[in-house]
Amino acid sequence: MQIKIYKIKGSRRFSNYWWASLILLGGTGFFLVGLMSYFNIKINYNFNTEDISFIPQGAIMTFYGMTAILISTFLWYTIFLDIGSGYNEFNKNTGIVTIFRFGFPGTNRILKLKYKVQDIVAIKISIQDGLSPKREIYLRLKDKRKIPLTKVGEPISISDIEKQAREIALFLNINVEGS
Repeated sequence: MQIKIYKIKGSRRFSNYWWASLILLGGTGFFLVGLMSYFNIKINYNFNTEDISFIPQGAIMTFYGMTAILISTFLWYTIFLDIGSGYNEFNKNTGIVTIFRFGFPGTNRILKLKYKVQDIVAIKISIQDGLSPKREIYLRLKDKRKIPLTKVGEPISISDIEKQAREIALFLNINVEGS
């Protein structure tokens, strides 16, 4: 096999669906309660907005609700466009490594980077533990640039990172470096 392709999952992850839905639900609730306090609407005896004066509580709830709805809209937009998804292609036939990612609409919607295999010095593994762990694989080029190959977001297990880095290095016949 002369071509190896790794798919990269973008923003269509369960956690993004979860947060977009939760923020939309909470924001809609805050926004509606703020509006109900402005119009003095009483739904039933369990939920009475007469106790909430529009200034300052209702206005703040309306503001927070609208802000949450806008954040949720942005999250749904990134999910719909699948921002960050793409693939890494290692092609021995052409001697080219292609890194492809989708971005936001505009002139830079599609990011497609191509590098010659002979310009790659090593595969670099970077592992940082702590409160926000980072586990990433990079292409290290002759001009000392490091091009990330792994997805952003949820950290991958150390064994999976090492396995993938080893596979790429063996396929390209280069070394693996650690940090």
